[in-house]
Amino acid sequence: MATALSEEELDNEDYYSLLNVRREASSEELKAAYRRLCMLYHPDKHRDPELKSQAERLFNLVHQAYEVLSDPQTRAIYDIYGKRGLEMEGWEVVERRRTPAEIREEFERLQREREERRLQQRTNPKGTISVGVDATDLFDRYDEEYEDVSGSSFPQIEINKMHISQSIEAPLTATDTAILSGSLSTQNGNGGGSINFALRRVTSAKGWGEFSSRGIRPGLTTVLARNLDKNTVGYLQWRWGIQSAMNTSIVRDTKTSHFTVALQLGIPHSFALISYQHKFQDDDQTRVKGSLKAGFFGTVVEYGAERKISRHSVLGAAVSVGVPQGVSLKVKLNRASQTYFFPIHLTDQLLPSAMFYATVGPLVVYFAMHRLIIKPYLRAQKEKELEKQRESAATDVLQKKQEAESAVRLMQESVRRIIEAEESRMGLIIVNAWYGKFVNDKSRKSEKVKVIDVTVPLQCLVKDSKLILTEASKAGLPGFYDPCVGEEKNLKVLYQFRGVLHQVMVLDSEALRIPKQSHRIDTDG
Repeated sequence: MATALSEEELDNEDYYSLLNVRREASSEELKAAYRRLCMLYHPDKHRDPELKSQAERLFNLVHQAYEVLSDPQTRAIYDIYGKRGLEMEGWEVVERRRTPAEIREEFERLQREREERRLQQRTNPKGTISVGVDATDLFDRYDEEYEDVSGSSFPQIEINKMHISQSIEAPLTATDTAILSGSLSTQNGNGGGSINFALRRVTSAKGWGEFSSRGIRPGLTTVLARNLDKNTVGYLQWRWGIQSAMNTSIVRDTKTSHFTVALQLGIPHSFALISYQHKFQDDDQTRVKGSLKAGFFGTVVEYGAERKISRHSVLGAAVSVGVPQGVSLKVKLNRASQTYFFPIHLTDQLLPSAMFYATVGPLVVYFAMHRLIIKPYLRAQKEKELEKQRESAATDVLQKKQEAESAVRLMQESVRRIIEAEESRMGLIIVNAWYGKFVNDKSRKSEKVKVIDVTVPLQCLVKDSKLILTEASKAGLPGFYDPCVGEEKNLKVLYQFRGVLHQVMVLDSEALRIPKQSHRIDTDG
């Protein structure tokens, strides 16, 4: 027999799809599928040297799949963590009579040990750049007698403050983390900076403590948390040192909303806060939010929205209206671990015109940028990534294509016998079958159709005038391969049953059971 398959080859296989069985398949179903494929691929059944070599390889692959799925322990590991879970060091010393829950717990223990070895390599860097813009001259203009001053006809917009901060985390143990941060600030010509150090210890699942120092001035923060229900958490925080305060808050986070109520008593800031976010279930993860905050500093109402504009970037804007703060527009861009914040102060007064332009202006700019810049850029990025994925998978796809063609040649004799048996009882005959990307939309006719003929592999799976495919990618079936990596695929089948033509098209991962009356082609029409 041939040698065992490489890890790379095994990573590209789905054992359930290869055997064409359900993930809940019983040992009897596994054994029946295994025996059937062994009969098809057994090397002793083929005399041609090339076919014999291909049959030997496919036979080994089927055998390895069955070995994993027929053993309760390895199957449980594979079901939970896939083939990479089987490669985890330490399973050889684990007792074999374990339930899936116990295996999951053991895997997590082994994973924790491995993570602890990597602990010192993590820094979790975070950074913020804030640029304050004074645009009050747009709305708070001087009286007419000052219009003769040189340059007064144009509004003066200037940057009046800037803040840059960066922090890194150094985990010391599973419960202790050291945090080092620094910041630089400048406002109206005056600048300053600081270096801060904090030590955080998680005391339990319900809270943690934090000792911090700003320069030579120490501080202490303690937080207690409690789950009030499945989606609601209550927090109690006490901060001593610079700006000492006690804060209590309740946070309710669900799939569609995020609600926060908070109360803080402290020096110099005491306030009450209530905020709400609505999460839209779209691909861009759009959120609309609003909040009301009142304290010794005054009252502030804030409303805004944020949206994902790329895989790692989120763009948001909010309008802040307060007394005595006035009206401000806050634009924020989160890019991975970096945050870029632009607070734009528009007016010291509550002017309806400032509120209107602060609300409508960002929307107009966003939709224009999204249509003219962001959308074309994302489309180009998607095509670039898809092309890169195709290039990296080109060698593997070529190998899979050769394997599929070899499997089809090995199936020819079996398919001939199956067709003869089905024709004798007017059973199920696969007339034509195609797998891949179909283009039916007229607006996309320029796109290339990428399909492969899978008539023989499907006919080979027919048993007792029935064909059953499980909920898994069809690319893993014997005689199949992926003709369009990274793109949506379908399976289209034209078959004959009881002398009548039927046709069906299903998604790649959709289950299929034929024949069905609903697939019948109405020839009368």
